[in-house]
Amino acid sequence: MKQIFDQLSADFSKLTTQRYSTSFSLGIYFLGKELRQPIYSIYGFVRLADEIVDSFHEYDKKYLLDKFKQDTFEAIDLGISLNPILNSFQKVVNQYQIDHELISLFLNSMEMDLLEKTYTPELYGEYILGSAEVVGLMCLKVFTSGDESEYQRLKPYAMKLGSAFQKINFLRDIKADYQSLNRCYFPNVNLKVFCDVDKKAIENEIEDEFAEALIGIKMLPMSSRNGVYLSYIYYKKLFSKIKGLSAERIMMERIRISNHLKIGLMFDSIIRHKLNVI
Repeated sequence: MKQIFDQLSADFSKLTTQRYSTSFSLGIYFLGKELRQPIYSIYGFVRLADEIVDSFHEYDKKYLLDKFKQDTFEAIDLGISLNPILNSFQKVVNQYQIDHELISLFLNSMEMDLLEKTYTPELYGEYILGSAEVVGLMCLKVFTSGDESEYQRLKPYAMKLGSAFQKINFLRDIKADYQSLNRCYFPNVNLKVFCDVDKKAIENEIEDEFAEALIGIKMLPMSSRNGVYLSYIYYKKLFSKIKGLSAERIMMERIRISNHLKIGLMFDSIIRHKLNVI
């Protein structure tokens, strides 16, 4: 029965999320029950594409990504895929009418990671749009459950949150991206001489985006607000830790938040949510 395969596919997406991201797994757990599996399915899809470009160095990554792209749209068109992650994802795309252009923009950013690029402000914006902002919009499609007017109202805030998260990821992973993958996403920044002035300029962008994103989080339906807010405060805590360190320091180590602290943030998020003081 296909229901068994669909459940297996959903389980694959959930397991993928749990294996790769403790923080997002916690955030998803605090979504409304009906929202969890669709978001697991979106994360599983995004994670698989990201792994192709970031990890599979001994293989033909361009071929794998091209095949993945072809298989993705075939799965959406057919309503099935033998790849469990894609089978899970296509179900969400078709159920929530996720715009195929969002998927294309995401895969385009993954393709950009296959090339050694010097990022101009325009390419930087294009990459963040595809790698982060549209992922937020896919999730927003689920959160708004087909209410197009609500989706359009919350869209700018979801994009700001995705952008802020991505820029924090860039700062967190700056050492590995530069030393292992020879990547620098920040325009007009030379990582050979990365300094506190460069870092501060990036942090100012993130601060502005976080402030705007919080406005949108407060407007989310109750079913999604707590989970999104938990992810928000996790990233705020990570951002605060990064801000407290020098540019030289973050070029030397990957900054992390301990699982113990994540649990504390989780309880803080629950209390704030129940008191309606987000």
